Amino acid sequence: MDDLLDAIVVGAGPAGVTAARELAKAGLAVVVLERGQFPGAKNVWGGILYREPTEALLPGFEAEAPLERPIIEQRYVVLTEDAMLGATYRSQRFAAPPYNAYAVLRSPFDRWHATTAEAAGAEVYPEFAVTDLIWEDGAVAGITTGEPDGELRARCVVLADGANSLLAQKVGLHKEWAPIEQALVAKELIALPAEKIEDRFALPAGQGTALEIFGESTWGLLGYGFVYTNNESLSIGTGALLEDLIRTGYNVNDMLDRFKRHPAIAPLIAGGETVEYSAHLIPEGGYNRMPQVYADGVLVVGDAAGFVNPLNREGVNLAMLSAKLAAQTIVEAKARDDFSAATLSRYRELLEESIVIQDLYKIRNVTDFAHARPHLLRDYPALASEIARSYLTVDGLPKREKQSKIAGMLRGLPKKRLLGDAVGALRSLG
Repeated sequence: MDDLLDAIVVGAGPAGVTAARELAKAGLAVVVLERGQFPGAKNVWGGILYREPTEALLPGFEAEAPLERPIIEQRYVVLTEDAMLGATYRSQRFAAPPYNAYAVLRSPFDRWHATTAEAAGAEVYPEFAVTDLIWEDGAVAGITTGEPDGELRARCVVLADGANSLLAQKVGLHKEWAPIEQALVAKELIALPAEKIEDRFALPAGQGTALEIFGESTWGLLGYGFVYTNNESLSIGTGALLEDLIRTGYNVNDMLDRFKRHPAIAPLIAGGETVEYSAHLIPEGGYNRMPQVYADGVLVVGDAAGFVNPLNREGVNLAMLSAKLAAQTIVEAKARDDFSAATLSRYRELLEESIVIQDLYKIRNVTDFAHARPHLLRDYPALASEIARSYLTVDGLPKREKQSKIAGMLRGLPKKRLLGDAVGALRSLG
């Protein structure tokens, strides 16, 4: 290993590995340092990988990557205490290659993904905990583990160390994320035979579905539950904004247990065995709270930069794309032999031109809009459930009377609040 590397990447998640692979392909000397026993050992992921953006970075990945079921269906569900309302989209276009998305288990995928960086010439070192950065003349010049002989130097350091990036804080690129800027998610992997999964979710053999579940899945807090079908297991979890969890005193472990007991969810997981549990912070700051992502000798990618789109369930694809753009920036900086912040600001320009910033800007006000209106996930689902129950109950009452009763329920809605919600929803997506 050269005394001075071109780049050091901290973190072997999707962003870190992508950055290293792209740099190695360009002929740069790069190492990846991962604190876990192996890439993916400490990583948590809901479990959906989109094919097209992954194919753009890893042509032919489907033939080699450890993938679970292709996702042919998306279900959106709202729970009340005793009811379920929902919408489903299932498409034959999603049911045949090229697939739109796959369910994926993070640990095997990340281990495989790291081999693609090694094949390109990058070196990946697990069990290497970076504790601080090395500075020279006001610029980041490397990393240290805090141990003797634990220093490595490089022209540039890429921070891909996850949602609560302590190293990005040390650089001063962002302060510690506030509770309103993070969600805490608890997840379990529940083993079930393939035929039971296909029977319970009405799926063709080998194909899968994804459920996003709102309302009572999180005690009505802003967040959601999910169920994703793997080959022989279910990924199930719930999460909410950390600020709301602190305010209410709710615990995500209790939230997940309660979610699993709901009458709409319990039959789906009945008889399954929990084989894995994990919890994870997810950045929710979005565009309005995005930190600076570059400084002298350093770039920030993926979750460490807050590149998550919770509305559209996108994180890994944004992380990998941000890493590719960071690698492009470093290649250009080496050609100029200049790793100053002025040169590395090119990274922000590339992000602005990509869907990373464009999509985050589009939804920049959604979280604040929904967080200020807790009734969206409580009152409206309860009303919709009562309307459906009333109309679908066959009890001898004429339909005209039922319709009149439903109209009365709707007239009982606060008109000013309803109008404000409708206008606010449109504006938050503008």
